[in-house]
Amino acid sequence: MAIQAAFMVPHPPLIIPEIGKGGEKSIQDTIDAYERVAKEIEELKPETIIITSPHSIMYSDYFHISPGTGAKGDFSRFRASEVKFDEEYDEELRDKICELADNEDFPAGVLGEKDPSLDHGTMVPLWFIRNKYKGAKIIRIGLSGLSLPEHYHLGMLIQKAVDECRRRAVFIASGDLSHKLQEHGPYGFAGEGPVYDDRIMDVAGRAAFLEMFDFSEDFCRKAAECGHRSFVIMAGALDGMKVRSEVFSHQDVTGVGYGIASFYPVCADETRHFLDVYLEKIRKNLKNKAEKSDDYVRLAREALESYIMYRKRIEVPKELPDEMLKKTAGAFVSIHKAGRLRGCIGTILPTASSVAEEIIQNAISASTRDPRFSPITPEELPYLDINVDVLGETEDISGPEELDVKRYGVIVTSGRKRGLLLPDLDGVDTVEQQIDIARQKGGIQTDETIQLQRFEVVRHV
Repeated sequence: MAIQAAFMVPHPPLIIPEIGKGGEKSIQDTIDAYERVAKEIEELKPETIIITSPHSIMYSDYFHISPGTGAKGDFSRFRASEVKFDEEYDEELRDKICELADNEDFPAGVLGEKDPSLDHGTMVPLWFIRNKYKGAKIIRIGLSGLSLPEHYHLGMLIQKAVDECRRRAVFIASGDLSHKLQEHGPYGFAGEGPVYDDRIMDVAGRAAFLEMFDFSEDFCRKAAECGHRSFVIMAGALDGMKVRSEVFSHQDVTGVGYGIASFYPVCADETRHFLDVYLEKIRKNLKNKAEKSDDYVRLAREALESYIMYRKRIEVPKELPDEMLKKTAGAFVSIHKAGRLRGCIGTILPTASSVAEEIIQNAISASTRDPRFSPITPEELPYLDINVDVLGETEDISGPEELDVKRYGVIVTSGRKRGLLLPDLDGVDTVEQQIDIARQKGGIQTDETIQLQRFEVVRHV
């Protein structure tokens, strides 16, 4: 048995008649498409419906799979408590997914349950499905703050578990598109909004799942989408399969994008192992970049690779330029993997006898001791992108008007608490954002008096 079909669906509560009270007719195309999804699932008669939802429990570094024998839920949050659900979980299949994740030391499982009640990202699809088909158990899976490749990898584990348990399963990727499509919408307008919708619906229509990796985190954030990671897990669940896809509908009446599409696996296709393709592309790009890197980045890479592979701290190479051997300065080493931060540690003021020593110690710390991340493993080394920022002198400033997010980094101080943010970072577009993030990093509350300092950096990539 295998995954019989997958469906990309939205979850606007408005679409439920008891909630919309007639307003749901404004998205009638979406309703009609949803009815078609439910009918196709009825015809497939799956044993299990796997649902990924952005509104289930979500962690930054872990995929939560709902535990227990089942869960209940209703739409009381939306003043429709009479619409109720009582769902049974497929415990065998869920446990198999968890077992496969454990075997690979992959961060997914049933730990960290906060609220067992079904969320609306799960219940909206179920409302349509249960009106036509009641014969399947479900599995509910949350998204995470991990990278898109790791979401795809989870989908691959789901596919393998379905195969090993010999389940007839349908995959529901629950998620709205951009929330910033129209000025009159609840979230306003951003230029990235309609671009996101056009791109993702084009990808869906062609089942061009490799292109899902090309949606940067910053772009998705500005578009205010909520379903992209859900769609990527779905793509992973169809890894290695030729897929017949069809877009049923796409609407943006409310200022939020609602897209519905179907994906039916046809046969095995060795050219569609998209995670392998993507990682090989990353590996080649980073190898080329590493060969062109300057002495600062090469030293950071050599230091972290030596420590991760052999737990050996390298000596300072004698052939480095004098500016690295004789000067002292604070330095930050930033590590990215698949476009997402994987570690960043630095020093504001020099703590070592040379810039080279500063880079070595901070490269090791960024790769193994950043408290926000697990230590980098040897398997990750080919996919790491490394930057080194050497800090200039800090100077006191009187206010935000003396900052420039592209040119200056900022240090925010309140008493003994201090937070720093480097300049020219993706997703940080205003001085207000820069100060707020630095304040948060320092644990400084918004009502606390602060002092500001700025600094320039020389960035090595």
